[in-house]
Amino acid sequence: MIRLDRVGKSNGATVHEYDDRDVILYHLGIGARPEDLEFVYEGANGGLKVCPTYAVVPMFEPMVNLLPRFNVPFRSILHGEQAITLDRAIPPRGTMLTTARVPAVYDKGKAALLVVETETTDPAGKRLFRTRASLFCKGFGGFGGEPGPKATAREIPKRRSPDFEISEKTSDSQALLYRLSGDRNPLHVDPMSASFAGFPRPILHGLCTFGYVGRAVLRGACGNRVERLKEFGVRFSAPVYPGEAISTQGWNMGDGAWHLRVSGKGGEILTNAYAHVQEA
Repeated sequence: MIRLDRVGKSNGATVHEYDDRDVILYHLGIGARPEDLEFVYEGANGGLKVCPTYAVVPMFEPMVNLLPRFNVPFRSILHGEQAITLDRAIPPRGTMLTTARVPAVYDKGKAALLVVETETTDPAGKRLFRTRASLFCKGFGGFGGEPGPKATAREIPKRRSPDFEISEKTSDSQALLYRLSGDRNPLHVDPMSASFAGFPRPILHGLCTFGYVGRAVLRGACGNRVERLKEFGVRFSAPVYPGEAISTQGWNMGDGAWHLRVSGKGGEILTNAYAHVQEA
């Protein structure tokens, strides 16, 4: 039975110390190539840039550490949605402090939906970014709670070509690289674990796909200026297998809003994807 008395309570701050090696390793895990020099070389002209989706790295540990407090085992979790909101560009090295809380738990019938929010600051207390994740807890529904609000659908223009389209093929070892940034779930590396979960082979981390699309938005909508990406969110809809391609199309809706279509081998893999970009 899920522990509803924990709703709204924050955990203590989790410390994340990192340097350019951690940042570069993360970028390689989300598909950075040699031509992405400013993301893979600490001596690049102008210095090393940090992809805003790095925000999910310091988020991950405090988010996972909340689960036992709600009596929810990690193996029952299915990542439903992920969003980040950036206050400023992430430094390429330093110390971050992240607190996490669950503001709401919704009853989805066979599953509970855990909403997890985190806030990350520098040691002086100045906020860097916030994250929001929706986690389906399989087998924990039916407790009589509210079903939660319906998501607002973000329409894709039907009569207009995308303002950018970027397709990248993941490598066969992509999940092996990405897991070195903190998510060691065996589902993404061990064939037996993948089979037990109902997959023919290990799948790519959803947050790895999130990073690939974030890189595409940086290139297509921000001119690789990391400080321009202010919000980015997706709903995970279908798995991606290492070696498959990820295609991102973006439509400029005006006032900094972008709607995204993200497709893989079998169709859409992320839905209701969006970004908010600061105008140049």
